[in-house]
Amino acid sequence: MERVTHKTSTVVVSVGDRTRVYRSVGDVPPALRKKLLEATSGANSATILIADENGRKEIVRSLQGQGSSLEAKLLDSAIGRALPAKWTWRHWAEVGLVAGIGLCLWALSNWK
Repeated sequence: MERVTHKTSTVVVSVGDRTRVYRSVGDVPPALRKKLLEATSGANSATILIADENGRKEIVRSLQGQGSSLEAKLLDSAIGRALPAKWTWRHWAEVGLVAGIGLCLWALSNWK
């Protein structure tokens, strides 16, 4: 089966109450492009790769102010990775130790 890849890009820029959509960074007017490049070159910037039609639909929903299921999925996957699938004696010992320390601190703070 032949694999076909179609590459597109969309640049969404909002300034004040105006939102504009461009096909590439090169299409953004020079003055606005300078601000865009300054804003997206900092530590809080990221590149988003939309790999399929569902990703594009999610972006459209977000731009329209509609809810997204992505946050819940992200949280579920983060919790799934944070909690071990099978709890061993070591996990229980760690939880017990933390609970014991908390109990000791509570007892010390209420000591008369």
